[in-house]
Amino acid sequence: MITVDGLSVRLGGQQILDEVSTAVAPGQLVYLLGRNGAGKSTLLRTICGITRPRTGTVLVNDRPLARAPRPLTEVGIHLGTDAFHPGHTARRHLRWLADAGGVDRRRVDDLLDQVGLADARSRRVTDLSLGMKQRLGLAGALLGDASTILLDEPLNGLDIDGIRWLRGLLRDLADEGRSLLIASHLMDEVGRTGDRVIVLDGGRVVADTTVEEFVVGHHTLEDAYIATVTRDDQTADQGEGNPARSGDGPT
Repeated sequence: MITVDGLSVRLGGQQILDEVSTAVAPGQLVYLLGRNGAGKSTLLRTICGITRPRTGTVLVNDRPLARAPRPLTEVGIHLGTDAFHPGHTARRHLRWLADAGGVDRRRVDDLLDQVGLADARSRRVTDLSLGMKQRLGLAGALLGDASTILLDEPLNGLDIDGIRWLRGLLRDLADEGRSLLIASHLMDEVGRTGDRVIVLDGGRVVADTTVEEFVVGHHTLEDAYIATVTRDDQTADQGEGNPARSGDGPT
């Protein structure tokens, strides 16, 4: 369970998130949509405690993550493919995470099998393809068997078989009762697997609804998304919006 209330973040003197409030309940697969610079990655990083908010609160399972004795068992995180030690093998990376998070090392080889990296467990991270790094990052997110999962563009670099595999995995995780919040640009996957969408624009929530309700009145999810951010642009032009826009700063 994720609860975000009145979250605001400033970085480098710029407002990145502006009074963001939302929640992700157990069993929900929620997609976080928005243009580059909308605040998606910053929201994920703030939820997991990497970025500190200026105001507002974040609760995971009804308490601040900082109070969790073993955070890795509360929140599974994969925020990009550049968060690996270049000298580590795939197995060593997961063992390092397990040791740091107080997780049984015996889960490592099982997870490498689960994500399709059994034959690459002894390869250095620098020798892995982008798709294989995505799978390794996903294994790290699953290592603590957490009830909450945060993923930033997890489909990037996956081939068709990988996308189909991940699609099933994400849906299975939600059906097990986990809370999933996933930043993505891929509207087809949102329609296939998502329960809800949250749209950020200029650091603000401009839509937060079910996938079915979001698409009402539009031919496609893409049409609904474009209409939503276009309306927000028009509001901003009238002087009611936040000046942070696509390409203006951190995402």
